[in-house]
Amino acid sequence: MQKDYVPYGSDVAAGTFECVDCGHRYSNQAKTSIPPCPYFKKDTHTRKGWKVLTGQGDAVIDPYPKKTEKPTGIKQVETSSPASKK
Repeated sequence: MQKDYVPYGSDVAAGTFECVDCGHRYSNQAKTSIPPCPYFKKDTHTRKGWKVLTGQGDAVIDPYPKKTEKPTGIKQVETSSPASKK
């Protein structure tokens, strides 16, 4: 099943997309993450996404947009400035 709406930041395949808020068309050759509309305005672009016109769009098993995961098993090291010697 192909999604027909992909939010900004989704991983997408090559294709043609149309802004759901203003109708601007965007063709994408190969991206890992679809950008916001170049005409984005906070007050008029409330749905913040693209309609898939051609291509495969966003993968069904790939939820949008990917959140950065913190690596596991890595301990944080405390740092401090060197103490001044008197």
